[in-house]
Amino acid sequence: MSVEKLPPPVWIATPAALHNLADELTACQRIAVDTESNSLHAFREQLCLIQFSTPQTDYLVDPLALKSITPLVAIFANPQIEKVFHAVEYDLICLKRDSDISVVNIFDTMQAARILGYTQVGLDSVLSKKLGIILNKKYQKADWGERPLSPEMLNYARLDTHHLLNLRDSLETELQQRGRWELAHEEFARLAQGNGGTKAEIPAWQRVKGAQKFSSRQLTILQELCTWREKQARHMNRPPFKVIDDRRLVAIAQTLPENEDDLAALGLTARQLHIYGIEILQAVGRGKVTPLVSRPRTLRPDQAILDRLNILSEWRKTAGQKFGVESDIILPKSWMHLIAEKNPKNLETLAELMPEAPWRLGQFGEEILTVLTKKRAQTAPVAEKS
Repeated sequence: MSVEKLPPPVWIATPAALHNLADELTACQRIAVDTESNSLHAFREQLCLIQFSTPQTDYLVDPLALKSITPLVAIFANPQIEKVFHAVEYDLICLKRDSDISVVNIFDTMQAARILGYTQVGLDSVLSKKLGIILNKKYQKADWGERPLSPEMLNYARLDTHHLLNLRDSLETELQQRGRWELAHEEFARLAQGNGGTKAEIPAWQRVKGAQKFSSRQLTILQELCTWREKQARHMNRPPFKVIDDRRLVAIAQTLPENEDDLAALGLTARQLHIYGIEILQAVGRGKVTPLVSRPRTLRPDQAILDRLNILSEWRKTAGQKFGVESDIILPKSWMHLIAEKNPKNLETLAELMPEAPWRLGQFGEEILTVLTKKRAQTAPVAEKS
């Protein structure tokens, strides 16, 4: 395949240029969108770049230079303009977090590929399969907060949206041919309803994997280590895992090292020992005498709810295998948990728990009610014979 010669993308870094871009995008029925952030390179992640493509032009918007991207709010909120993303969920989080942007009328090419049963759904894989286009993902983990961006990074960023509109059309054709367009349409609507909502923040020590079976004292030491790491990461403006990773924090809290030799035995590098060794040992010391942390309590659902959740999980796994898709395409996890909790007994009640999902309701509604009915029959008390 010959290499396509493209004109340079249009760099948008002034308010005047942003307003002009907003005017141009307003006239479009469909635009391709992507974002780049610096989560691997900063303590507090920032939205660093927004890419747009129309059939004629690729644009790169610099939020770091603009400070405010308010003119784009109306573009994202306009239901007459379809926004084509690949793997939209993280983009929605970043847009909402940094600029309070909500997005309506979404087409997600990754989700479309999943609905079609593709096993490889990265943008490079789907573009290769559908359009024969090969992308170089060399800059996938680059620091998009650096300025100026190199020509290679600019080209990489523009290519993330340049082909999306053609890819979208190819995927829609296949969705229509295979009778899955209605499913895709309601899945895109479901994604838009989330619009970047995130779970409540929990303390860093509660997010560390491997500490579930810790004693209360070990958890207290881990809390002190995480507090130290967060402070250090903030000071250095780098992600906490780049100060010291969770695995080593867990090992430190378990073994209670008393000197730098003990830390070295746990795999800390010479550089980490030189910069952080004394502070880590001090954090361990504080954890030994600090009042014990309160272990988080999670309310265990009623056993009947857990039983329904298990049977629904098994059902959707089987349905997914028959349909050739992953199980969450059949029934998203949030809906499955809600159905298990509410235990609907008819289609009308089930429909209330699956808003704007007529295709799934028509395709799977009766099956869902059937498995729930069977579960109720299995658990119903047996009347005593007189």
